[in-house]
Amino acid sequence: MRILVVGAGAIGGYFGGRLLEAGQDVTFLVRARRAAELANWGLEIRSPNGDVAIPTPPTVLAADLREAFDLILLSSKAYDLDGAINDVAPAVGPQTLILPLLNGMRHLDLLDARFGPAHVLGGLCMISTTLESGGRVTHFNTLDTLAFGERDGLLSARVEAIAEVFARASFHLRLSECILQEMWEKWVFIAALAGITCLMRATVGDIVASGAAGFTVELLDECAAIAAAHGYAPRAESLERSRDVLTREGSPMVASMFRDIERGAPVEVEHMMADLLRRGEAQDIPAPTLRTACAHLRAYEVRRLREAAAR
Repeated sequence: MRILVVGAGAIGGYFGGRLLEAGQDVTFLVRARRAAELANWGLEIRSPNGDVAIPTPPTVLAADLREAFDLILLSSKAYDLDGAINDVAPAVGPQTLILPLLNGMRHLDLLDARFGPAHVLGGLCMISTTLESGGRVTHFNTLDTLAFGERDGLLSARVEAIAEVFARASFHLRLSECILQEMWEKWVFIAALAGITCLMRATVGDIVASGAAGFTVELLDECAAIAAAHGYAPRAESLERSRDVLTREGSPMVASMFRDIERGAPVEVEHMMADLLRRGEAQDIPAPTLRTACAHLRAYEVRRLREAAAR
């Protein structure tokens, strides 16, 4: 199976690197700067689950992409999605499947519109990684789950074939019969985590210690209500697990969006937060805490772009 991994950053670099480690046919679609890094230093993963060093990972630039792949693993940031869709178009043939690992749901609408729903699977990953300034992928804990499936829940021959290939790699795999439900549940959790840690500019534990955990619960409940209004109410065990993680005393957890703010990087506010808010408004779901978090993140983006223009 020929696999094209879009991006060799924190997510694509990790899962693509694990597949390469297992001897799979993987090519990274990257920009020129990342291609040069990989050519000079290779792909390095530091992880509690085992380090990986691949001296010369296969790469391709968008301008040189001319043939179809069997599977496209899409791991770009949401704000790069439009460009990524244009870049991968030459690699999409009649039988190509696209497996996106973005949070939220808006990317499914965009991919469906460009390539057709038959080409697009549902997927998510549960992992905490970052791309260091030197190009190394750092994995912070042992959690490295990739879940995917047909959006209608069928265990088709094509997803079982992908699962067989992925099972050879050392990350944790789950072939799901309810991937849209799982994607909504993750969206609810991530939106609450990102919203509250970015709004408070603090870790989960610091928010709890300040006596503000009630705001976290309010935000989580708003996000869950929006999911329920769209037919994907978080299951009891998922909601309880999210509440526990988001209100845990002493927890150092923050969202990756919070780390993006700390280093002055773009944030996925429109795809992750604002799209959820819009879906809530469409169903007349009140979400004042989510609205405040969106306003805060949009204000950050305005300031970031103004300061970048001034430089």
